[in-house]
Amino acid sequence: MARKPPTPDLPKYLLEPLKKQSPERLEAVATYASDLAEWKREQREAELQQRRAEEEVDQEELEELEERGLSTDPNEYDDVPASGAYITVKETKPGYRYFYWQWRDGDSWKNEYIAPVNPK
Repeated sequence: MARKPPTPDLPKYLLEPLKKQSPERLEAVATYASDLAEWKREQREAELQQRRAEEEVDQEELEELEERGLSTDPNEYDDVPASGAYITVKETKPGYRYFYWQWRDGDSWKNEYIAPVNPK
C-alpha cells in the first residue's frame, strides 16, 4: 500500500506550490526554512538584548524599589518568568511613570505592573 503524503498545518498558498516540486528542490526548501528560522531566532534575541539595554532600570532605581519594600526578584511575582524578565519604567501618559516587569513571550512583549516611580 502506498504511503499518503504528509498533511502539515500550513496554509494552502504554501502547500500547493510545494506539492509541485521535486524531492531535491523540497530538500533545498527545507534547508532554507531551517536556516531562516534560526536567523529569525537570532534576530529576536538581538532585539530583546537591544531593547533590554535601552529600557532596563539601573542599579540605583533597583535599590530605590527595594528601599520601598518592593521586590526586584521575579520569582516573587506570580506571572513573571524567572528568566528573561527585567524591570523597566513606562510612562502611560505625560507625568505618570510606573515600574513594570517586562519580558518577551514568543513574538509579543508582556508586562506586569510593580509600582509608581514617584509614590504620593
